[in-house]
Amino acid sequence: MTDTYSIRPTELSDIPAITEIYAHHVAYGSASFEEEPPSAEEMTRRYNLIQSKNQPYYVVESNKGEIMGYCYAGSFRERNAYRFTIETTLYLKPGAEGHGLGGLMLDTLIEECSKRGYRQMVAVIGDSANAGSIGVHKSRGFNMIGTMPGTGFKHGRWVDTVMMQRPVNGGDLTLPE
Repeated sequence: MTDTYSIRPTELSDIPAITEIYAHHVAYGSASFEEEPPSAEEMTRRYNLIQSKNQPYYVVESNKGEIMGYCYAGSFRERNAYRFTIETTLYLKPGAEGHGLGGLMLDTLIEECSKRGYRQMVAVIGDSANAGSIGVHKSRGFNMIGTMPGTGFKHGRWVDTVMMQRPVNGGDLTLPE
């Protein structure tokens, strides 16, 4: 039987799997600039913050009930003038790449952010060598805004930050209601 995948809103019971996925990326990757994996309690606090702002948070689940990845869109910046701009976050379980799950997550975030009235989606991608994340964002209409060279130092090397952006709901062509 071939695995199939579905996406659904995140539940508190998903936090241990999310914590494990993120811990791997913190410990071994450069997509996140955190250097110590956060605890499940901290990941719960972050989840609750997203939930309290009615921002989208999803998991991708296999037909076997395994959490394969998670995504959310959170505040880009806290100042009120940024209220129509949202920042995307996506992480896959190691080995889950190549099944279209990043695209599924990003499609869901785009749809949800559009429904919720946001105007700009921003991706802040750790490491200019992160071809998978850059590629999936580009394939979903995100444009390269720029690369900030050497803004992070992780695993003994300087790491770039890549900025990408995608308008939704007309972007800045009209005023919000």
